Amino acid sequence: MSVAQPSGGRTSHAVRRAGHAVSRGVDTVGRQVIFSVGALASTGKAARHYPRETMRVVSEIGLGTGILAMIGGSVAIMGFLTLFAGATVAVQGFTSLGNIGVEALTGFLSAYVNVRVIAPVTAGVGLAATIGAGTTAQLGAMRISEEIDALEVMAVRSVPYLVGTRILAGLIAVIPLYALSVLAAFLSSRIATVVILGQSPGVYDHYFSTFLRPTDVAWSFVQAVIMALVVMTVHSYYGFTATGGPSGVGVATGRAVRMSLIGVVAVTLLISLALYGSSRQLHLAG
Repeated sequence: MSVAQPSGGRTSHAVRRAGHAVSRGVDTVGRQVIFSVGALASTGKAARHYPRETMRVVSEIGLGTGILAMIGGSVAIMGFLTLFAGATVAVQGFTSLGNIGVEALTGFLSAYVNVRVIAPVTAGVGLAATIGAGTTAQLGAMRISEEIDALEVMAVRSVPYLVGTRILAGLIAVIPLYALSVLAAFLSSRIATVVILGQSPGVYDHYFSTFLRPTDVAWSFVQAVIMALVVMTVHSYYGFTATGGPSGVGVATGRAVRMSLIGVVAVTLLISLALYGSSRQLHLAG
């Protein structure tokens, strides 16, 4: 004969479970914040004590290793991503503006949208999918195979050597990678508009140069650097703290990609609000 549990007991149990879940969430956020602060502080030690390791990671980030190196590494992946994204902006913009008879402003759309939204977000996704995921997998594999513990036993500070060098390498590599991405977006937009859709080159170049503001390009690079910082810090944390064997590394990589993509979009939103959120007018030239 079973006795029904009072509803008050079930309620208190649910409240305790919710409290434990909140407590675990707060602990997790606290550990991430502490790790991130320590990792960012370790970049100075990495630059002073491990410059060769930093340059090795820079070359690995740019050109890739193994199968990834055969297709050009992050350079090729980010270049092609922004290439197709810029062409999509041109095709959709030309069609949409043509519906109201102002397809000549496609150059404006390329200069305005690519720099402010498309190129940064696309580059951020490429960073998370290539550099970030590879960082989590590498550090996670080292963690489960006890290589990180071996470094600590040999009196090598693991955070500066493994995490600080990777964050520093990501910040160094993101500048040329993002410059290539922006140029690819501009080039593909022009080719799609002028060569494929048949717009006059003079019309496109006139509106493109009129609406392209150097300050927007500069802030776009700042945004790319911040996104690289967020991506490398998030992925380093999940790789450095991975547990559970090979399957745990896969779970950590998936969680890191999810969190870094959220971070990329959040950085884009916050910077866009800070720079353009209060703007009530359209500046035609720098």
